[in-house]
Amino acid sequence: MSQLKVLQIRVKKWEALHGQIVDLKDFYELAREEKDQAQEKEIEKLLDSLETQYSSLIIQEYLNDKYDSGDAFLTIHSGAGGTEANDWASMLLRMYLRWSERSEYKTEIIDILEAEGGIKSVTLQVSGEYAYGYLKVETGIHRLVRISPFDSNARRHTSFASVTASPVIDDTIEVDIKPEDLRIDTYRAGGAGGQHVNKTDSAVRITHYPTGIVVQCQNERSQFKNKSTAMKVLRSRVYAYYKDKHDEEKEKLQAEKKNIAWGNQIRSYVFQPYTMVKDHRTKFESGNIQAVMDGGIDSFIQTYLQFAYEKQKSGGKI
Repeated sequence: MSQLKVLQIRVKKWEALHGQIVDLKDFYELAREEKDQAQEKEIEKLLDSLETQYSSLIIQEYLNDKYDSGDAFLTIHSGAGGTEANDWASMLLRMYLRWSERSEYKTEIIDILEAEGGIKSVTLQVSGEYAYGYLKVETGIHRLVRISPFDSNARRHTSFASVTASPVIDDTIEVDIKPEDLRIDTYRAGGAGGQHVNKTDSAVRITHYPTGIVVQCQNERSQFKNKSTAMKVLRSRVYAYYKDKHDEEKEKLQAEKKNIAWGNQIRSYVFQPYTMVKDHRTKFESGNIQAVMDGGIDSFIQTYLQFAYEKQKSGGKI
């Protein structure tokens, strides 16, 4: 039923676009018959809007995997670079939060580990139509090159962070997680939160021995709620882990397990000596790095989705 609902919404969007195209065509014919040049700008404006809608719908046609239409867990880990890398991870978090806001997605930080200069790791849930389908593109190593604000000698530094997206799977999907394969630790939640947070071991960390996946949650005051949320994230990550092992085309979803350093990056963000963001998979690039850091990553996502679709269609020969 959920798949049917997704398909019905998809068809209705195409039908609505078709209706608008017919209306615009009639509007154009009427203006031409009456030789009303005053309507030219209005027609161009409507045409631009329809082209934008069309581009968006075409991209969604590339999202045909089982969980593409659903929500996503997004995890960011700082890598090589120390304080610089921690700051870079916080910059990426801001970028994805801005992108989610622009896309009208809801976000909730599940867990965050702060460190000197920024964050060591963070996991957030992004909720909205096709959130996972879009964010799975971002899985991999992200490289930053800039003049360090933490270096008194103003030298250029290179930092790395890994990004991993996994689908939020509902309770009807069976993921075999045995109790004996789990280690569950509780600890005192850190950060602001008042006396209750500081005096109770409400935070939960779960380790899954077969895969080595570790998840944690401390955003709730209740240990029970934190455990429930952590298990939800774990089920998602374990599902993605085993799915990836049987799908060579998606080995990049395991980027978090790779060395977060040179040679593995999917995208580079260069602030000095020039400004450029470049995706190494598609070769797509943008010189407006500030717009990208403000959440303007749709062009990178759309270009990769089209690239992956054409590669799959041609049997992986691109």
